[in-house]
This record gives sequence, C-alpha cells and structure tokens, in this order.
Amino acid sequence: MRFARLLIPLAVLVFVAWYASRHGNDVAPVPPTNTQGATAPDTSAAPSSLDAGLPAFLPTEARATLAMIARGGPFPHAQDGVVFGNYEGRLPQEPRGFYHEYTVETPGAGNRGARRIITGGNPPVVYYYYTDDHYRSFRQFEVPR
Repeated sequence: MRFARLLIPLAVLVFVAWYASRHGNDVAPVPPTNTQGATAPDTSAAPSSLDAGLPAFLPTEARATLAMIARGGPFPHAQDGVVFGNYEGRLPQEPRGFYHEYTVETPGAGNRGARRIITGGNPPVVYYYYTDDHYRSFRQFEVPR
C-alpha cells in the first residue's frame, strides 16, 4: 500500500520531466537580472546595423534578440541559450548540442510566448532559424556580418 501511494506522484514527476525536455519550460518569466543584481538591459530596441539585410518576416523584437546573441547576452530568460534538441527533426540533422534557442519577446504575452530564434554552432556561424509557432515550423535566414 505504501508503494502504491508513491507510484502516482513518481509517475507524474517523470511525465513532467519528459514533457519539459521535449517542449521547453514556458512559464511566466521572473523579472530578469544580471549577475550584479541590476535589471537586464532593455530588449525593445536593437542596433540599426542589424536592420539591413534581415528578412521582412522577422518581427521587430527579433532584432533585439539577435543583438543579444551577437554580444553573448545577458538574456532576459534563463532558458535562452540552452540546447535545442530538434527532437521533431524539422531542422537539418546535427550532433546534439549544435542548436541553441533564444526567446523572441511577444508583446502582451504573460509568458515566453511561442517565438524563438534557433542558432547553429557556438558561437552561431551559419544557421539561424525563426519560429513563431513554438517549433512547428521554421524559416531559415542569414544575419549580416
């Protein structure tokens, strides 16, 4: 009987861990801070040098994300920069750890939203992908150098 009482919570915990590893952890963000405890930089604007050569399908907020990627952070979400597993196989097959994901802010969203930039290589060298539907589809693009 004692074992049966532990089995259900354990099964729920295993499922939650599996689900989070497959789908990310999209929870409402905590106000971001950097290592000195100061508020993270404003991500609403990006340098105008990024505007030239980027595709029109990228939202304005993507430019701010690309600027943060280019300078190596700091990032507003703890999940930014984590390995993207490509479990669904929608991106070209690469070794585990090749792809990394970054949040593209969604104005008015109470959580990270569905928009991401996925990069390939560390630091990103060739591959950039944008999704606005939480990994169901991707659009490849290049970042001007």
